Amino acid sequence: MQNAIHQIVYGSKNITYNLTFATRTSLGIKVNPDGLVSVVAPDNASIEEINKKVKSKAKWILKQQAFFHSYLPNTPKRYFINGETHLYLGRQYKLQIIEASVDEIKIFRGALIMKTKKNNPEYLEKKLNEWYKEKANIHFYELLKISLEKFKKYRIENPVLEIRLMKKRWGSCTAESKIILNTELIKAPKGSIEYVITHELCHLIHHNHNKKFYDLQNKLSPDWMKWKEKLEQVLS
Repeated sequence: MQNAIHQIVYGSKNITYNLTFATRTSLGIKVNPDGLVSVVAPDNASIEEINKKVKSKAKWILKQQAFFHSYLPNTPKRYFINGETHLYLGRQYKLQIIEASVDEIKIFRGALIMKTKKNNPEYLEKKLNEWYKEKANIHFYELLKISLEKFKKYRIENPVLEIRLMKKRWGSCTAESKIILNTELIKAPKGSIEYVITHELCHLIHHNHNKKFYDLQNKLSPDWMKWKEKLEQVLS
């Protein structure tokens, strides 16, 4: 099999896709969560035939790309100076930096108070990210436990939870039943975090974003669109 990059034009849009040839009878098109398009074609298919098929699916491809794009983290850059606002569980807190002999971070009366031994942006960012990770470990595990209650009848395996920073996704689910959540989600409301967790748990039952997947998500989380919109509003 050989991989090559090709492109078609659809209206004012350019669609780039990664082409692979394989021993098969039909052409397959897949839009990945990062927006990249993968095409697997039969060995004897011509580029003209492939481009024609991709073009016939262009509307669907663009729709899928737009859908996945809405899940991409897009949190604006925050600065580490007094008075700057920082997010935590969907609320904004004004940063208050206090020089001290020990490091400590806490929420108090609408402020995010950082007691610090070193008052420089790099150090403050490192310490705040460590604090976010600690809080994410507490809240994400708690919300995963709550979310799993809705899946009891489906007898899914209890997933392993991994929490780490991700540039392109809020969450993902692996074939080995591992749920990966973006640490940045700790800045979103709990309802939005639970929505992402439920979304990924649905993938343990239906791996693709097909009708059965959305029927299940709608059943287990009827207000998921509201929390998806809140996630986009807060972290955009």
